[in-house]
Amino acid sequence: MAEKEKEKEIDKETQIPDNVPVLPVRDIVVFPYMIIPLFVGREISIKAIEQALAESRMILLLTQKDLNIENPASSDLYETGTVGMIMRMLKLPDGRVKILVQGLAKAKVKGFTQTTPFMTADVAKVEELKPAALTIEEEAQIRTVKEQLDKAVSYGKTILPDIMVVIENLDDPGRLADLVASNLGLKTDQAQEILEIADPITKLKRVSDILGREIELLIVQQKIQSEARGEIDKTQREYFLREQLKAIQKELGDIDERAEEIREFRNKIEEARMPEKVLKEAEKQLKRLEKMHPDSAESATIRTTSLGKKHQGQS
Repeated sequence: MAEKEKEKEIDKETQIPDNVPVLPVRDIVVFPYMIIPLFVGREISIKAIEQALAESRMILLLTQKDLNIENPASSDLYETGTVGMIMRMLKLPDGRVKILVQGLAKAKVKGFTQTTPFMTADVAKVEELKPAALTIEEEAQIRTVKEQLDKAVSYGKTILPDIMVVIENLDDPGRLADLVASNLGLKTDQAQEILEIADPITKLKRVSDILGREIELLIVQQKIQSEARGEIDKTQREYFLREQLKAIQKELGDIDERAEEIREFRNKIEEARMPEKVLKEAEKQLKRLEKMHPDSAESATIRTTSLGKKHQGQS
């Protein structure tokens, strides 16, 4: 039966233990302050979670260098990761575990102390350099990144509105860089590179570079999609125009055939040298025929009876 652990309030200043269980994660880099659900199925990972819950609830999230490795060794993991607090845990019917983790602090592995039945490591918290006061250039860099993110969203990048509100009110360059990077959907090696940068302004500049390229890609992508839609619209327009042209040509063809038919009837009437009374009736019926739809029943009747018989009677 599924079991749910009660959420525990997290104190951002909680002391990080010197030794913690290790949770290898694939295709994602977890940043400090990031809250993320993780689905865990590997036995080594489930045991690490159980150990963390039995102790301080803290666990070291280390990203795999190669996501295709099913049973990673310590050498298959990056040495810099994030110590997170397990806020909730849910055991699923299929044997997997779902946890909700909040990143607390960046940490570096000093050494792995255990590899089976789960990994543990001695860790050292990585403190980022924080300037006492921001310079004009640093404030400008913060503003630039926020404006770039707004521009990226305007070109179709999906960022949750709640995240955008938090970002708009952030003035800490390190936290801003982490939060933006964690919401850009970066490749793991690129995200890991940002996580490992110690200087907040340097990290923010790197995020700005990535954002600049992302905006260029979004602009090109939007242009390609617009051109593709234009081609579809053009194809559809050409199709309808061709259909209209066919209808017009058919109509013109019907008109030409009709005119030829009327001319033939008129010539036959003239050649028949009918009596005046019969001639007037024939011309009357011919005028009626001109005004009728060629496929109508009455039109067919006039052709085969009124005009036809008159022609036969005078031949």
